[in-house]
Amino acid sequence: MATTFEALATVTVGSGGAANITFSSIPGTYTDLALVISARNTNNDGSDNMNIAINDSSANFSGRYLFTNTNGTLSSGTDTTPSGAYNGGNTTASTFSNVSIYFTNYAGSTNKSFSVDSVAENNGTASNLYFDAKLWSQTAAITKIAFTCTSGNFAQYSTATLYGIKNS
Repeated sequence: MATTFEALATVTVGSGGAANITFSSIPGTYTDLALVISARNTNNDGSDNMNIAINDSSANFSGRYLFTNTNGTLSSGTDTTPSGAYNGGNTTASTFSNVSIYFTNYAGSTNKSFSVDSVAENNGTASNLYFDAKLWSQTAAITKIAFTCTSGNFAQYSTATLYGIKNS
């Protein structure tokens, strides 16, 4: 069985930054969705979190995460807010984090599961790895996905691409 990734849309943040990155009018004609994000925040914290809303809802999420950093700190737990780590404004200049999010059966009529895999790093002095298995307890097809920053805005040149995936 061959798998085909088709780029549906790309958002690149322009000068001055952006409060959110949004994909709307997502067609229901694919098997799965994948998001690939290269992001940086304008705040002056180290790495920060990116919040996700599906179909304008930030409720009914549950999940389990695993987090580690270069200090050897390892933690895990449960959370109700889907997110991924990304670089803040005081990390090494021009260094962007990477975030991958994979939604299975996004157009089906059952609850939606997805995974988040992200890394925020500061050119060898620090890195944070974040893995998350999530469930959005809603049966509606996913037609809109929006990202906001916990604090600050997405910095210029942050980029996100949404892919539709077909199994053939």
